[in-house]
Amino acid sequence: MKRGVYRTYRPGYPPAVTNSERSFFGHPGGLAILFLTEMWERFGYYGMRALLILYLTAAAAEGGLAMSTADAGAVYALFTSLVYFLGLPGGWIADRYLGQRKAVLFGGVLIALGYFAMAVPSMVAFYAGLGLVIAGTGLLKPNISAIVGQLYAAEDERRDAGFSLFYMGINLGAFLGPLVCSWLGEKVDWRTGFAAAGVGMCVGILVYMAGQRRLGDAGLRAAPAERPESSTLQLRQLALGAVLGGVALAGVAAAWGLGWLVPTAESISNAFGVFLILLVLVFFAWLFRTGNWTPTERGRLWAIVALFVAAAFFWGAYEQAGSSLNLFARNATDRTIGGWEFPAGWFQWVPALFVILLAPVFAWLWTRLGSRQPSSPVKFSLGLLSVGAGFLVMVAASVRSAGGAKVGVGWLLATYFFHVVGELCLSPVGLSTVTKLAPARVTGLMMGVWFLAAAVGNYLGGRVAGMYETVSLPTLFGIVAGTTLLAGIVLALASPRVRRLMGGVR
Repeated sequence: MKRGVYRTYRPGYPPAVTNSERSFFGHPGGLAILFLTEMWERFGYYGMRALLILYLTAAAAEGGLAMSTADAGAVYALFTSLVYFLGLPGGWIADRYLGQRKAVLFGGVLIALGYFAMAVPSMVAFYAGLGLVIAGTGLLKPNISAIVGQLYAAEDERRDAGFSLFYMGINLGAFLGPLVCSWLGEKVDWRTGFAAAGVGMCVGILVYMAGQRRLGDAGLRAAPAERPESSTLQLRQLALGAVLGGVALAGVAAAWGLGWLVPTAESISNAFGVFLILLVLVFFAWLFRTGNWTPTERGRLWAIVALFVAAAFFWGAYEQAGSSLNLFARNATDRTIGGWEFPAGWFQWVPALFVILLAPVFAWLWTRLGSRQPSSPVKFSLGLLSVGAGFLVMVAASVRSAGGAKVGVGWLLATYFFHVVGELCLSPVGLSTVTKLAPARVTGLMMGVWFLAAAVGNYLGGRVAGMYETVSLPTLFGIVAGTTLLAGIVLALASPRVRRLMGGVR
């Protein structure tokens, strides 16, 4: 490594301190700290996620909860969706009150407490742990990505490559987490696997606290409100929303107590799905009506809407990895090697391994192409087409598994390869593009919008997995493949219009 000087200034934030510090593969040294913090956070999340639907559906004699696939899919959908959904308020809180730096720290602490609660042999503690993980991830995820964006000047051409390196850190954790937690959870004890996720998050917290100096002023303070009256209006709107939410919760509690409402995992998940769709519509309507956007900013917001829809379709397919593809690995894949059966959750580290191998290639490719690289909308369309191709492979695999036959591991490996190629075209590019399109005064909030797309996708993916036992697998996987391929074609045709809306941002 060599020493270098970088300015971490972004308009709308206090000027960053220029520090002379070690660089990270030619990038600001603070990227190394964020790389490692996110790596350990993802170690915990993907380690726990590899176990979740298997634990929910495992027989009671095996220590599981013996849920039906439909109920387990509903719980999985609700959890994975809320994890990303709370990125929206998490980004807003950081923008207005905490700053991204504190939000990441507080979120990490909540996540660690949540995993340790899931390791306690109590159903109350288990669900409370899920709630803590949801709240903590909502604070950490959008804001650590926003800090990465603040390490670079707006015109710095290293930005996309930097996000690709950051994304490699994410996937290094996603590789190690299932490898360790699946082994402990499936072969030793489910709750030991959850506890291992908590240990990983604690390591991430220690790394983050030790590396504060290398971040300069990035994410240190909340962004100043454009106008005091605007901030006051937002506080009033937040208070009104909290009151209305409280009244709604009280009404639901009263109906439950009177016996008018008997909630089930599926009914709660259904209600949340309706709420999520309505919230997306209301949020974007509110966003366009407030904020005093310039014409250029308004056009860029429309571009974010287009990329939001594309990302939701993508994540709805891609996130089948932890649900329907995880069940396929357990039920329909031959996992024996020399008479020993490896954990089904070990397939969950395959996508991360592909990302680790391919992320440097994509980082080099975008840097090499420079101004000649495809625009963000075109990259998004390539991502959708690739994930759709992966599900075409699963259609063929599910036909071969008809009648209870088990297929070789190559089918899932091929599927995950296509998915990762799509992921590298879309996900790190999406993170980078949103930080460039978002007005600086609402960077954290707009990163929350990006993770809201992941929330919608995760919800759809979980509910699709709930049909695993009620719809034939060729039909199920065929619907997913057709939907994503069609979305990719539509976006490719619309990409020139979306590029114009981006107002010069590539």
